[in-house]
Amino acid sequence: MEAKNEGKPVVKEVVLNAPIVKVWKAITNKNDMKQWYFDLEDFRPEVGFEFQFYGGNDEKKYLHLCQIKELIPARKLAYSWRYDGYPGNSLVSFELFPEGQKTRLRLTHEGLESFGTNHPDLAKANFVEGWNTIIGESIKKFVE
Repeated sequence: MEAKNEGKPVVKEVVLNAPIVKVWKAITNKNDMKQWYFDLEDFRPEVGFEFQFYGGNDEKKYLHLCQIKELIPARKLAYSWRYDGYPGNSLVSFELFPEGQKTRLRLTHEGLESFGTNHPDLAKANFVEGWNTIIGESIKKFVE
């Protein structure tokens, strides 16, 4: 059963009690991002822009290497997400949908199976847990 699920992307959706302009700024402004996401040294919402950051746990930090692939202002931000020194490449997308004064945010992380199964830290379950916290709690607290 688990193997069937492996190729499916992680999708997390939440309705935020904040206007789309505020949510867009939260996902594209490095000073806002460090409040709820990761502390990025540099970030510019431009297709082709490359950025990196460290993430992981106390025992092991991973250098995340990312490049913006798609940008539709106030609608969609998508970037590649891979790890320095490890195989595989994935794609993270943030999509915004206005719902009156609120915003529906859909996070999709696809291509996780490309990381293989040799690294327990890179298991799909860890991404599910991480995005549940980031999208379900962290950004919600920040924008609301």
